Amino acid sequence: MGRISANLLRLFLPSVALLGGCATYQPQPLSAPDAETAFERRTLDDPALRQFVSRHGAPELATNRPPAAWDLRRLTLAAFFQHADIEVARAKLAAAEAGLVTAGARPNPTIGFNPTFDTNPVNGVSPWTLGFTLDLPIETAGKRGYRVAQRQHIANSARLNFASALWQVRSRVRKSLAELEGATTAQEILARQQAGQNQMVDLLEARWKAGESSFTDVQFVRVAAAQTALDLDEAKKQTAQARIRLADALGVSDAAIANTAWSFSDLDWLPPVNEAGAARREALLNRPDVLGALADYDASQSALQLEIAKQYPDVHLGPGYAWDQGENKFTLGVSLTLPVFDRNRGPIAEAEAHRREAAAAFNALQAHAIGEVELAFAGYRDALRKLSTADGLLSRQRERLKSMQESLAAGATDRLELLQAQAELGLGERVRAGAFSEAQLALGVLEDAMQRPADPHGAVPIPVSLLNQNDTTP
Repeated sequence: MGRISANLLRLFLPSVALLGGCATYQPQPLSAPDAETAFERRTLDDPALRQFVSRHGAPELATNRPPAAWDLRRLTLAAFFQHADIEVARAKLAAAEAGLVTAGARPNPTIGFNPTFDTNPVNGVSPWTLGFTLDLPIETAGKRGYRVAQRQHIANSARLNFASALWQVRSRVRKSLAELEGATTAQEILARQQAGQNQMVDLLEARWKAGESSFTDVQFVRVAAAQTALDLDEAKKQTAQARIRLADALGVSDAAIANTAWSFSDLDWLPPVNEAGAARREALLNRPDVLGALADYDASQSALQLEIAKQYPDVHLGPGYAWDQGENKFTLGVSLTLPVFDRNRGPIAEAEAHRREAAAAFNALQAHAIGEVELAFAGYRDALRKLSTADGLLSRQRERLKSMQESLAAGATDRLELLQAQAELGLGERVRAGAFSEAQLALGVLEDAMQRPADPHGAVPIPVSLLNQNDTTP
């Protein structure tokens, strides 16, 4: 029995050693209060965020001094760094890539131990019979290759979905910044217009008291001034709401950006219609979501190949050894599943149906993308036409104001007429600012339809390090 024990130790010690390299569970508790506290602590002054933005296009943020103003490029990088949607997409990508390891794994062999005790042994013969079996599975028909290919396509789809998530974050940042610019500009114009209308009210009230004007004229300018005050309050509300939406797009609280200075220089440019339309076909062929749907279809192809390959049974080699009452006996067994009752027809039919579903989803998404681009292109074209009309109106109003100023200097008109011309100019400025804001938002819709910036210089390269789970470190 001593020799038997030694053989058993030699057999099982390697298995015990392999178990020592197994992964262990590490708890990571998640608490809603702790998550809320961490969210409230997020700011644009985070040193790690500054170093991240500095590495990817804003080296001045590597210093401890805050930037003069945050523009679209810097804000986009800041959102990439800390927005929760990026973390979700990155986690899904990590899960898809981990599936590659699972798909490429080879089946482990199985060892069996079958001791037998004879209650009536022959005198002088050991009552024990010790049997060992080993099962070595061998996959056939290229199943492992098809499985790996399927997971590779799934991982490619996850990478494209990650790129799509980055674009969605950038899109929300741009839209919120454009809305903030429009509301801020309207607020500034209304503040100037209100000041001018207050001067008109004071001037007409003085004339009315002097008997040089009617009460109706005074009431008319009073109502206009009150309406402007209401419009100014509305513009202030829209400015506050746009700032909150921008904070949400950045993944921080509104309080975290309360004292932040903004730069709208990246939103001053509007491409001509022909230049915006030239990139439509390229965008349709390279949208991350369209390419992701194509990767899903490729994965369904590999899944179907895998199910077809499963028609062919795997082979199991079963060498064995038995110590039978002092005699050494070796066996060699081969087994496989006979495809008599089930030839994997059901899973093959399901895989074929999933492939048709994936093909239909791809065709539907591409058709939807074409419709989105055409609709967005038409909206942007109309917004530019409206802006051109507003520019013409504003130009004529400025010429009229200049003429009034010259007439006032020559004594040919009075100050009231000049104030009225200034009020008309303020209305024209508001119309023009609103048209420009609509054009910027329409351009954003067109960029979303193409999922790429209309201005090639406005693109923010996707930091490769974002693909790493721990990229939130400097």
